[in-house]
Amino acid sequence: MKPTTSPVKARAHTNIALVKYWGKKNEQLIIPQNSSLSLTLDQFYTDTAVQFRDELAADQITFNGQLLTDDGQRKISRFLNVVRDLAGISMHASVDTVNHVPTAAGLASSASGFAALAGAASRAAGLALSSRDLSRLARRGSGSATRSIFGGFAAWNMGHDDNSSYGYPIEETVDWDIAVVAVVLNKTAKKISSRQGMRAAVATSPFYGAWVQTATRDFDTVRQAIADKDFETLGHVSEENAMRMHALNLSADPSFTYFNADTLHAITLIHELRDAGYPCYCTIDAGPNIKVLCREPAVTAVVTKLQAAFGNDAVLVAHPGPGLTFITD
Repeated sequence: MKPTTSPVKARAHTNIALVKYWGKKNEQLIIPQNSSLSLTLDQFYTDTAVQFRDELAADQITFNGQLLTDDGQRKISRFLNVVRDLAGISMHASVDTVNHVPTAAGLASSASGFAALAGAASRAAGLALSSRDLSRLARRGSGSATRSIFGGFAAWNMGHDDNSSYGYPIEETVDWDIAVVAVVLNKTAKKISSRQGMRAAVATSPFYGAWVQTATRDFDTVRQAIADKDFETLGHVSEENAMRMHALNLSADPSFTYFNADTLHAITLIHELRDAGYPCYCTIDAGPNIKVLCREPAVTAVVTKLQAAFGNDAVLVAHPGPGLTFITD
């Protein structure tokens, strides 16, 4: 196949990791230290259009209406080089990305971004990749993007090389009443990137080996909970997994955290709601923002309490979302 003569546009949604990966075995290929499991969300997504064009002397990358010229441009061009190598082409590309996710604030904007880019760029280059191969490609940009190729509950098999490290669906159509309440406590970019944080935890935390063992066990437990539609086990293990991941950061040298005062306040409020009989559990990625897993009947109580503390605009309700889709105007 040849590159397309018009732009290809793809949409991918972000995901929240319920069993997280935190550390890589291979940084160049982004091979993780443990397998992970996530839920794709319907409210946060990225739209990306790509076209490879003979007349371009360099990649032209527009992000939220602004032409990129910094490290972000170089990172995307490196990713496009992978696509060019796969397709056997040398043309540069025009890339237009619109992100409907607070960038770099712990809501996995890189997941939706590179999943959408993998879909649009590969098809624009003339490739017809399977979902598994798309997940492998997306992984080269961002590890969590591996899972955003798929809707609903999805997993990332850690593997040991490029071929064996890929995402796969667990339950793409979620037919039980699960919701996610996102609390956006800070929309600014985090000071310590996920990559920097992972390196520090792997290199210096004395508890890192225990983390890998526990996360591996959590993966099996959460996968069975999904099969059984056992929300309490799913929520409890997801919350504990998140807290253990962040404990690694506190045990690193030097110690660091993605939490702020509002993060700790939100955690306390979730515990209070649970003590009052509302089944809800929090998870937190590499940022201060909280995501709350709850059953649909508990959503109103969770939203009301969190809005009272942080304002109406800070609280968003999401549900299981779809996998990668292609958009035709």
